[in-house]
Amino acid sequence: MAVTVSLVALCGLVLFFLLRSKTLGYGSAFIAVMFGFYLASTGASGPVTELTAAVVDALGKI
Repeated sequence: MAVTVSLVALCGLVLFFLLRSKTLGYGSAFIAVMFGFYLASTGASGPVTELTAAVVDALGKI
């Protein structure tokens, strides 16, 4: 678990700097995908899924 959380933090930090510098390429896409996979294996996956479902539900009611 500790390794997964540190990988999430590392990938998130790299993704933040890639997006901030507006460097959009294959490297940033790979980092974004890896960040998603590592995030899905942490405890944050439940709240992220619930938030996404709530936003989709709210958009459907508009």
